[in-house]
Amino acid sequence: MKNKYRILKIAITVIILGFLLSFSLKKFGSQKITDNKISVKMNEKTPVYFIDEKDIREIVNKENPSRKVGDLNIPELERKINALPAVDSANVYLNLNGKLNLDIKQRVPVFRLNYNGKDFYVDEKGTEFPISRTYSHPCMLVTGDVKKDEYEKLADLVDKIDKDDFSKKYFIGISKYKDSYNLLTSEGNYKVEIGDLDNIELKVKGFKTFVEKYLVFQDPQKYKMISVKYQNQIVTTLNPYFKENDSILKASHKDLAKTPVAVVKKATSTSLKPKENTKPKTVVKPKEKKITPEKKKVTKPKTKAKVKIE
Repeated sequence: MKNKYRILKIAITVIILGFLLSFSLKKFGSQKITDNKISVKMNEKTPVYFIDEKDIREIVNKENPSRKVGDLNIPELERKINALPAVDSANVYLNLNGKLNLDIKQRVPVFRLNYNGKDFYVDEKGTEFPISRTYSHPCMLVTGDVKKDEYEKLADLVDKIDKDDFSKKYFIGISKYKDSYNLLTSEGNYKVEIGDLDNIELKVKGFKTFVEKYLVFQDPQKYKMISVKYQNQIVTTLNPYFKENDSILKASHKDLAKTPVAVVKKATSTSLKPKENTKPKTVVKPKEKKITPEKKKVTKPKTKAKVKIE
């Protein structure tokens, strides 16, 4: 009995709603949808301006030239708006008083990807959509051959950079070379090599430690690359065009020149004689021996020259 009563109650409710809907359509079907009866709401948290209220109103008027409520095809209008590349979702509905409501959520770019002359946006869901001729959204620029299956991890990396004051200050772009990602910095000409997109927090933390303990006391132009892709270590590459690095680079070349392979020279008969400018090594004088008259002729011992290999 209880189930039958509930079914009857639901049926009566549906009938009443249907009656009210048909009544409202008959009442407002011949009425025109004026501009003041169109309500457009943009529901995105981050303000974007790929489309505006004017664009939506033009679509409404194009889909309903007569502007009559009865001639409006709401499902078709909703489909047309959802088909716009910059629209994430659209909800179109008509109130009982004849007012048309359009709730629209636009796509918010997480980064802008440039590769092989192609330029487009990617949102947090990893969806691509074209850039606009009238509006450019400020977001991270990414260059290189980024695969679609990397979009979500890359979007997560950009989101972490945007939420961290330190990272947001230093990192202004991302580039991919082969299979390795580099973070482009606002200071100096160096890149921060992070390798793949795993363990991002640990890698950024390693770079932050390097900056706080070393880089703040040095000229950023000193380095060409700072790599944090290796576990528990930071590898730096000096900038060969930075003048203060000349002495360091020359010293490293001298160290390489000291290896046995590079320094061994063929000895010749003339090379056994020590140079005049070289200081002789201190030699301990032997104790003097008395020479008897019988030993007048003394043969001098042959001296062997010592060769010092540097």
